[in-house]
This record gives sequence, C-alpha cells and structure tokens, in this order.
Amino acid sequence: MKRLRRLLERRRAAPRPRGGALPARSVAYSTSPLLASRTPPWRSKLVVGVLAASFVVLLGRALYIQVLGNDFFRKQGEIRFARNLDLPASRGRILDRNGQILAVSVPAPSVWAIPKDVDADRGERRRLAKALGMSAAELDERLQRHPTFVWLRRQVEEQVGRDVAALGLKGVHQVREYKRKYPEGEAAAHVIGSTNADERGQEGVEFAHERALSGADGKRRVIKDARGRVVEDIGESVQPVDGRDLRLTIDSKIQFYAYQRVRDAVMEHRAASGSVVVLDAQSGGVLAMANYPSFVPGQRGAGAVSARRNLALSDTAEPGSTMKPFIAALALESGRFRPTEVLATPRQLFITGLPITDEHSLPQMTVEQIVQRSSNVGTAKMAMSMPAREIWDFYTRVGFGQKPQIDFPGRETGRLRAWQSWRPIDQATVGFGYGVSVSLMQLAQAYTVFAREGDMVPISLVLPEDGQPPAPAVGQQVVTPQTARAVRKMLAMVTSPGGTALKAQVPGYSVAGKTGTSRKWLKHEKRYASDRHRGWFVGLAPADKPRIVVAVMIDEPRAGKYFGGDVAAPVFSQVVQQTLRSMGVPPDLDVKSQIVAHDLPSVQENY
Repeated sequence: MKRLRRLLERRRAAPRPRGGALPARSVAYSTSPLLASRTPPWRSKLVVGVLAASFVVLLGRALYIQVLGNDFFRKQGEIRFARNLDLPASRGRILDRNGQILAVSVPAPSVWAIPKDVDADRGERRRLAKALGMSAAELDERLQRHPTFVWLRRQVEEQVGRDVAALGLKGVHQVREYKRKYPEGEAAAHVIGSTNADERGQEGVEFAHERALSGADGKRRVIKDARGRVVEDIGESVQPVDGRDLRLTIDSKIQFYAYQRVRDAVMEHRAASGSVVVLDAQSGGVLAMANYPSFVPGQRGAGAVSARRNLALSDTAEPGSTMKPFIAALALESGRFRPTEVLATPRQLFITGLPITDEHSLPQMTVEQIVQRSSNVGTAKMAMSMPAREIWDFYTRVGFGQKPQIDFPGRETGRLRAWQSWRPIDQATVGFGYGVSVSLMQLAQAYTVFAREGDMVPISLVLPEDGQPPAPAVGQQVVTPQTARAVRKMLAMVTSPGGTALKAQVPGYSVAGKTGTSRKWLKHEKRYASDRHRGWFVGLAPADKPRIVVAVMIDEPRAGKYFGGDVAAPVFSQVVQQTLRSMGVPPDLDVKSQIVAHDLPSVQENY
C-alpha cells in the first residue's frame, strides 16, 4: 500500500505539458496489437445476415404451420390425441307375451390397449392373460397386430374388469359397452337368435328386427392425453337413441316345456334332431318354436353351425301321411265323396305298373276310416279321382310351395312341382306325402284350416306395439266350415282306438291329429332309405273347439321305434297338456271315463 501511495504521489507531482495535453504514447496507434486483432467488418455482416436469414426461415415456417399448412398439422394432432367416442344406444329388450324378458342388454367392461404404450414385463403379461382368460401367446399375438389400438377382450364380466384394473398396467384401458343376456338360454335360442360383439343381430328375431331393436348410437369427440384420459370435449355431442322393446307372441313357459319334451324325445330315440311348433289357433300367434340340438346364445363360436339352424323353418322334408287329411278335405269339398262313402281298399294298387301298398288294411273302408287307419291305397284312389290341377291349387291355398308369411330369417319355400309335370304315380303319391316337401311351420299353419272354420289364419311372431294380445284373426277361407268339421272328426278318430295315434291322447282333453312316417330320400343314391325315417305328428286340441295347433317332427330315430305314432305323438301329448293348462283352458273330458291308451298298441301306419 505504501508503495502504491508513493507512485500516485509521484504521478501527481510530474509536470504536465502545456495546454493540458496528455503525454505522448509510447506505441504508435496504427501498430496497436488490440486493433490488429479486431474482427474484419465482413465477418460481422455475415453473422448478422445469417441471423436475419434464420429469423426469416423461422418466420416462414411459423407462417406455414399456423396458416398455410394449418389443416394438415391440426389433422395430425387430432390423429394423435383426438378420438371419436361412440355413445352406444341400449339395445331394446325382447319380451314374451306376458312381459318376461327373453333378451336384454346390460353394461359390461371391454378391455383394449395401445400396444406401443404397454409397459409390462413377462410376469405382468402372464397375469393379464390369465385375468382375460387367454394364453400368454394369444395376448402377445394380439398386442402385435396394430401399434395404436387393439381389443384384448370385449364385454367381459365385471370381476374380470376389476382384476385387469387391479394390475395397473400402462397402455391397458377399459371402456363400458353393452352385453346381450338371454335368460331362457338354449330353450329359446332358435326364436330369439343372437348378436355379435357389436350387438348387431345375426339370427332369429335379433336379426329380423335389427332396425327397431338397435336404435341409433351417439357420438362424442374428445381430446385424450398420452395416458388415454379424456382432457376435453370437441364440438357438440350427439346423444344415443335407445332401441325399441319388442314383445313376442311366444310364451316362455310353453317354449321351455316344448324344448324339454323334444330334447328328451331326441335323446330317448337317439334321433338326429327334433322340432316342435305350437300355434294359437285363434290368433295365429306362435306360442313356441323349439328345436334340438340347440345352442347357447351369447357364447360366440361355441357349438356346431348346424345347431344354429331353426329346423322348423329352414328344413323341409316329405311329410308322409300328415298330408292325407288335405286330400280328404278336397274330396269332400269337391262333392265327389262323403265322409261315410265306402271305397275298396286292397293291400296293393298298381299305377302305371308301380305298386302302392298298405301294410295293414281292410278290404273296404270309408273315407273316415282311410284317414283314421292312414291308408295309402284309399288316399291314392281319392287323389286319382280328381284333376291334378285341383290338388295343386288346393295345396297352394294352404301355403305349400310358398314361404311362410312371417318376418323371420331362413324361411324355406319347400317343394311343390307344377302340376303339368306330374305323372300318374306322382299324383297318387303327393296325396300321402311323397313328391312334396314342407317345413314343420308350413304344416302347422296348414292345419289351422281344420282347427278353425275352414279358414287358414296368418301366423305372427310379434305382438302389436301397444303390447295387447291380438284379436282373433280372420283368415283366408279354404274350405267350408262343414268340411273342416268333418275332417276334424276324422282326425279325432286317429287318436281313438282303431287309429294310428293312441299315444297322442291327453288326460282330460279331447285331441285330434294325424301321424306321418316317411322314408328319407338318399339324393346321391337316388333311392329311399330303408333304415332312415322321419316321424311326424300334427294335431289340434281341444278337438271340438281347438285352441292350439301342435306339430312335431323327429328326424332319424335309431332306437328301434320310428313311426310318427310312437316317436312324435307322445311329444304332442305332453306339450298339449302343459300348454292348455298354462293357457287356463278347462278340461273337456272326464278323466275317469276317458280311455287313455298310451300303453295300448296303435294301428301301425303305412308309409
């Protein structure tokens, strides 16, 4: 410090030049090292130019992003963060005639993932696969399908959803959807049908009335963050419109009982399949339509595809002797025969060299006995006495060769060849059910002619929108009431001693009906099989004032019995008894005085 102070004092004491001028510099200005190291002016201009150009580029880019290319970048942003969320409409319920639920939609979680965001080790993936009910390999395969979205499992049970959520895996999410439930299960499966994972009808009523049941889905557009959480809504939401409830003519109790009985018969006789149809004779409403084998609706991909066919509507076959009452009705209606008129009925009748045979016959029979004992020869004689066109016209009027007029998928037309192509043998055999094919529903509807006053009622499956039971229907007149009553008497004789269907009797109720047994046609071999049959029975109850028509078909029974009176008539008896009681129809017979001949041998049917 002392030294510094002395230096300052010397400097103050030093003499100044005149005019206060500073002392001369020891280094020349032009040779200063500082000035020699200064950046050249062109470099500064270059830096400034580069900065200006960069600013212009950035400004242009900003202008392009914000104005010129705004739509493109907005779209890209929406692809990454904006989502359209469907607001699913609740599918309408399907109810039976009494308001019992046959199909209903309930909320169910669906599990989905963004595969590129899934952050899970091998152990976590195994636990996720186990919770979802799949293998680890199947889970890995699904996660590799698409990097941005994949369904892992749709419409799972609530507990499955909770188990998945408890894992807390990144990239795995859940959404609420609706799942279809079918309380009646396989008993009503062929009527109700089923839906796919998107709740779109695939079969049955679900398919036939898709538009009314499905309603209209709503829409909601949102922004989601990287974790899939909704941040905000974009635009206005469209609210869903729920589907309309549908009430059917089906009675769930009758449907369930009919399914049980046909299932038991198929199993008892080791048959390939079986079907039963129950019609309300007054309104034409379908009270039951059951088939076995069946399937469990809602279990997608389970069971054979053939089990999903509604055999009562989609399968047609030669109905055998169940056609004989129609020939008798036409014979009476045309005035050519009377119920008590006697015909010679030998055991064999040759038409153009081809035999028609009765296994069990009487030398002479009345028209009533021909139906009662199911005589092929007697029926063929009546058919040959009438023009082929009359028979064809009559069959057409009762609905054969036409699709049943019912709003349902899979209806078959059957086969009724033009009368001009009939040979004499064809005209004879169509009278007892060969050379013509029908569905069980067609046959049941045709028998409403005899259950009513000669008019055939239209069939229906859906009740009016107000849910009220339909009034008694007015059908198309086919025969006179007198002819209908006369044939109904013949059908009652079939179920009485001397007839072919004693096993169709019902304790407390009078019944009328007709058996049918037909051999199956082997298409590839072009012949009728000797060991493959179909057993049929179609009947009415009560016989005097029928309330219901029941048709039963058992296909290929293999346990020894195959005649319609043995395999189909007992199913008719059981279904009729349960149905009439369920409808509150009082018994019309005294059980004590009634001859219930289930264990007595019937007259063996001809086929």
